[in-house]
Amino acid sequence: MIEQAYQFGEQLELAIWTQDEAGPYQTKPYAGQSWQEEGRPLQQPHEYMRDGAAKIVTLFHPANGEVRVKGVTSCTNAVLHPWLQEQLTQILATLPEKQILKTEANRYFWQTWQTGLSAPIVLPENLPPLRMLLICDNLRGHHTPVFVSWLIEHGIMPLYTPIGGSWLNMVESMQRILVRRALSGQYPEAPEKIISLLEGVAQGWNLNPTPFEWGGKRAVRRQRSRLRRHALGGSGACTRRPLHRRPSITQKWNDAYQPTQ
Repeated sequence: MIEQAYQFGEQLELAIWTQDEAGPYQTKPYAGQSWQEEGRPLQQPHEYMRDGAAKIVTLFHPANGEVRVKGVTSCTNAVLHPWLQEQLTQILATLPEKQILKTEANRYFWQTWQTGLSAPIVLPENLPPLRMLLICDNLRGHHTPVFVSWLIEHGIMPLYTPIGGSWLNMVESMQRILVRRALSGQYPEAPEKIISLLEGVAQGWNLNPTPFEWGGKRAVRRQRSRLRRHALGGSGACTRRPLHRRPSITQKWNDAYQPTQ
């Protein structure tokens, strides 16, 4: 379902945004490359004080690469939900108005994104036009009834990645890029410095963002490779050529005593 959202969501005039939290990042030296002369590496202290940590909450739009980041020292629901509501409200204000569908068609459009779920979201009787799909992980706070109700009231359908399926959330890749660029070779001595570095890198990224695409050429090559293999039952193993089964005893008997014409 999430793969379909990445592939066809924008074609269905649905904004696809992904959300996640990252951290904590300690006040310590971070390894990184430098322009020091050969034989004179940049030295950082081997002892440091743990003066706190910082986290980031992130919203990412893969279609155009835009990222929205807020640095925090605590990521409770009281901090996360108001920021998400503020940012999502701003994003919705920039989207074009959706065509009003009939009640049955509109409900079917919403329910399409819950097909196959063991615990689907209970949708209210009156539904607004669906305008956005928000992909997030299975953090308990994301299932808070008040927060989910707010999302649905504003035309946002949350899609939760399965346990062990963080690779389905493209914001994970975006966060790794931001953290590496912000903290590599740095020694922030306070959480505020970590927050400043992370938010500054995000602002620089948005000056010339890079769109993300689901799959791409590598995924096509992997799919072709899988089609050329022969799966073996009972495990994830495969062979590159089919295995010929040995004939059963019954088949041998039938072949041996089959009457000739």
